[in-house]
Amino acid sequence: MTSQLETARAQSVTAPSTLHLLGRHQMASVVATGLDFGTMTVLVELGVLGPALATLVGASFGAVVNFLLGRRIFRATGASAAPQALRYAVVSAASAAFNSLGVYVLHHRADVQYLVARVAVAILVSIFWNFPLHRRFVFRDRAAR
Repeated sequence: MTSQLETARAQSVTAPSTLHLLGRHQMASVVATGLDFGTMTVLVELGVLGPALATLVGASFGAVVNFLLGRRIFRATGASAAPQALRYAVVSAASAAFNSLGVYVLHHRADVQYLVARVAVAILVSIFWNFPLHRRFVFRDRAAR
């Protein structure tokens, strides 16, 4: 019994709680989004690229940063990055589709202002899609150890 109690205590000290992980995940999303939009804006404002291509570059940069932060947040840095990157790409593609669909429904069908719709949908997709899948699928290597 004592051994089980000691194991449970050790796990609670070393394994972050779900809320702690969610908070760190959300902060990484904010950082990645800031870099995404910041990169896009700088490239457009300096006349380096047009808005469409600058959006692609910014989004790609944000995705790479978010992936690298996710490896640290979910303690999956010891595992091979290649399989994680493939899983991340699949989850991100679905996330983009959910975001687009959600904005379409809220803005075009429910007449919600597009920025409000975008923020609301992004938060919901991040909490209910990205976080669980990053935790249990993309960076699952942590749980296997």
